[in-house]
Order: sequence, then C-alpha cells, then structure tokens
Amino acid sequence: MAPKLHPGERVLYEGHPSWRSILDFYLKGFLITAVVCLGVKLITDETGTTTVVAVVGVALTILIGFIKRVATSYTITDHRLHIKRGIISREIQETRLERVQNVNYSQGVFQRVLQIGDVDFDTAAGDDYNFIFAGVADPADVVHQVDQATHGGTPGLGEPEQSAPPATAPTQQQRPPG
Repeated sequence: MAPKLHPGERVLYEGHPSWRSILDFYLKGFLITAVVCLGVKLITDETGTTTVVAVVGVALTILIGFIKRVATSYTITDHRLHIKRGIISREIQETRLERVQNVNYSQGVFQRVLQIGDVDFDTAAGDDYNFIFAGVADPADVVHQVDQATHGGTPGLGEPEQSAPPATAPTQQQRPPG
C-alpha cells in the first residue's frame, strides 16, 4: 500500500520483497519441523502425533513467511522513498529523493540464481541510517526507477533546479599595437 501522496506526487515503483527472497526462511522452517518431528517420533513412537506436528510446523512456516513478505512494502514516488514493515506494530522509514546520494544493489550467488537482490540507498543521514529494499525482484529496475526520478530532468523530482550561469562582465578588446 502506497503512503499518503502529496498533491502532484506520483508512484513510480511499489512492491514487496520477492517470494523468492524468503526461500531460505522456508528451508530453515521445514528443517526445524523435520528435526522436531524426528524428536517426537523417537520420544512417543506415535505416527499420528508426528503427523500433526509436521502439518502444524509446515503450515506455521508457510503462514509466517507469507506474513513476513506481505507485511513489508517498498514505494518510490517522484519525491521520496518509503519502507513500511509490520502489521500490528509498524516501522516506517521515509526519505526525500534529494537526500539520496548513492544507490547500489548487491546480489550474492544464491540471489543471482533467484534473480533477486538488495538495493541500498546511501542518504545524507549517514551510515547509521540503513535504507535498504531487501530481496526485491529485478534490483536493477529499482535502481533505474530512482535514477529516473532523481535525474529525469524534471525540476522537483529530487534534484534542485539549475540556475542560469552567472553573467560575466564584458571584456575590453585589446587593440593591436601601432
């Protein structure tokens, strides 16, 4: 869901982390479920209890992963960047585009295979303020959208208007001697 827009502001990009970005969460959840099921099977030796634990573990893993993904949204408008995390408790990060100094993205080997990446925005707030779109599909497109917004040539889109160069005083022409 996009943030409340200012008059004349338009959304350039809106998304969530890719479902592929939480595959490692799912793998860990399924592995933990399998270990717990093995423990239950060794302790109780009941197939019914083990099956219930397996179904509940898999269902919880899928549900929590889905909520984790959907509860995070990223928005780029022609004036600002916006990150919203959470359903019950919320964390909102927002910065104006003119504060963005550098935009970089990174992809590890696993991320390259899955075609996802993390887009890191360096802002005027410094290193203490992490502004990252984590696990987005096609991170190069996100970088392109920010580049278009900040350098698109339209005043007010993150870049101050360029003023005319200062007028120079007319120079006197020198006459050739003699």
